[in-house]
Amino acid sequence: MEKDYIPAQVPNAVIRFAEEKDIPLIFNFIKGLAEYEHMSGDVVATEEILRDSLFRRKAAEVVLAEVDGEPLGFALFFHNFSTFLGKPGIYLEDLFVLPKARGLGLGKSLLSFLAKLAVERDCGRLEWSCLNWNEPSIAFYYSMGANAMDKWTVYRVDKQALKDLADQF
Repeated sequence: MEKDYIPAQVPNAVIRFAEEKDIPLIFNFIKGLAEYEHMSGDVVATEEILRDSLFRRKAAEVVLAEVDGEPLGFALFFHNFSTFLGKPGIYLEDLFVLPKARGLGLGKSLLSFLAKLAVERDCGRLEWSCLNWNEPSIAFYYSMGANAMDKWTVYRVDKQALKDLADQF
C-alpha cells in the first residue's frame, strides 16, 4: 500500500502510517478515547511504553487521519490469527476521531483503509470490540456492514489475576 492514502470519502484527508515522532499525538488520542469511554483512570501507558511497543517491538501499528495537515483521528491495530481460516486477521484495538471532526467521514475512511490493508495482506477478517453502551459507534459499525458476534464473549485475565495464573506454571 502506498505511504499516504487519500480516502474517496474525504478528498482533503490523508490516512498515513504513524512514525516514531507521532508518539505524543498517539498518546493524546489514546487519552481522548479513554475520556470518551469513561476510562481515563485505566490509562497506564506512557509515551516511552508506546515507543517501545509500537516502534521497537512492533507489537501494533497505527494509522493517522489528517485533514489539511491537521491530525484528527487514529486507528491502532495488530495482526491476530484464525486457525479455522488458516490466515491472519487484523484486530482493530482502537479507533478514535476528535469530536470536532466527527461526521466528516474520517471513521469510515479509517475502517476502509484497514479493510483495504487486510485484503492486501491476505487477511481473512477485520474485527474489533465495542462497549455495549456505545450506541453511536454500534450504529456506525452496522452501517459499515459489520456484524455483532453475539454468540461470543470476550474473556480477560489481567493485573494480579494474570500474575497469579502465570505463577501456576
